[in-house]
Amino acid sequence: MATITIDGTDYDGDKLSNDTRAQLTNLGFVDNELRRLQAQAATLETARQVYVAHLKKALESETPLPKKEESANS
Repeated sequence: MATITIDGTDYDGDKLSNDTRAQLTNLGFVDNELRRLQAQAATLETARQVYVAHLKKALESETPLPKKEESANS
């Protein structure tokens, strides 16, 4: 295993305990999942923007209800 640097301190990867290695593995998994979810969120946001644009286009051919008159107390 290579040298591991955490918070500016170097560690010999070959001499790390099993628990420390497990925590590094867990951290790597979580970091990968966060990247995957961020990419998925970006994809979903793009899709949402497309759906909103299509909805607005579709609504152009719809007849809206008349606007309600505002009450005098508003």
